Amino acid sequence: MFFELAIAAYAIDLLIGELPCKHPVMFMGDFISAFERRYYRDNIWAGAVLVLSLVLVTYLISLSIVYLAGLLPPAFALLVLVVCASTGLAMNMLHSSVAGILTAEQPKLAISYLVSRDTEAMTDEDIYKAAIETWAENLSDGVIAPLFYLALFGLPALAVYKAINTMDSMIAYKTPRYFYFGKVAARLDDVANYIPARLTALLIVLIAEDKKRAWHCLLNDGNKLESPNAGYPIATMAGALGVALGGDAVYHGQRKHKPQLGEAIYALSAETLQQGLAMKTRINIVVFSVLMIGMLL
Repeated sequence: MFFELAIAAYAIDLLIGELPCKHPVMFMGDFISAFERRYYRDNIWAGAVLVLSLVLVTYLISLSIVYLAGLLPPAFALLVLVVCASTGLAMNMLHSSVAGILTAEQPKLAISYLVSRDTEAMTDEDIYKAAIETWAENLSDGVIAPLFYLALFGLPALAVYKAINTMDSMIAYKTPRYFYFGKVAARLDDVANYIPARLTALLIVLIAEDKKRAWHCLLNDGNKLESPNAGYPIATMAGALGVALGGDAVYHGQRKHKPQLGEAIYALSAETLQQGLAMKTRINIVVFSVLMIGMLL
């Protein structure tokens, strides 16, 4: 188990955030873009080759880093691995990015950097809803899932997860161009996030002020979205805050009908977004506690 590595990496992410260098995910994005420019075909097999190629390259590079770090004195080896692992965690960046919506001079522009839906016609409530959904869903994708794979399987597993998640964010869309090309990436991301998404939902229940309502929304609305995973943390967050999330949204110029998650006990506002973001401290306490227990056991 790699709980000590996960604890140190998470602490660095919270204290420092993004390191002043090109992020590994950007290299993954460059790989995906280069492959797509040269080898794109409108079929599943071309996308499958991309998935296999990036996963294999990422795994071999991360395995090499682990091997080379093992040649260093133990303290330096740990430092190298901790710094590398911290780049796969995004609590600091996620929280600051979503919180930036509250102070942005152009909220529609700010939220457009965080979501794939169209933002031009968004109302203030739409913006706050999108921000809360981003916060909830990415608690799984950017925090709990990477920590899950890092703590249980080490740096290579974390790196492979980030590769899968990056492909999902770039090519796993149901558009004419990516419907087949991105299908393998989308399915693999569904598998990779199956357990972390549900762990994130349980974490939100644990820290919610109204645990009964959060649990009720998790059980009743968690499986309503088309995604097999995203609905769980989003629905639980809706219950925790007493707001209605989900609902129709516009993607690539087309309105998409989505079910409502939660009940609109309170209006979507800057206050409810602040309440959601204020969960960060409680999340950190629980995460560090779980990792410490794992290390001691």
